Amino acid sequence: MTRVILPPHLRTLAHIDGEVELELNGTPTQRSLLDVLEAKYPMLRGTIRDHVTQLRRPMVRFFACGEDLSHESPDAPLPDQIATGTEPFLIIGAIAGG
Repeated sequence: MTRVILPPHLRTLAHIDGEVELELNGTPTQRSLLDVLEAKYPMLRGTIRDHVTQLRRPMVRFFACGEDLSHESPDAPLPDQIATGTEPFLIIGAIAGG
């Protein structure tokens, strides 16, 4: 099982307490993870990635195993620790100010 941690506002939107566990088939990638997450929680469609382009929204970041994966290819394999569930995939809302 792949573990996903969402920011509080997305957990509230999806009525989720704690982290999400997803069953991914094949090699886990950002795209496959987000496809399964949005299929399980359709209210999240368009909040993490754009409806049309399927690209990550600018104010959202992806982290795994202490690394920022936000600018990695959506089809690049995720680290083995994500696939095995020993480490969570974190989706974080970026903070901007001025």
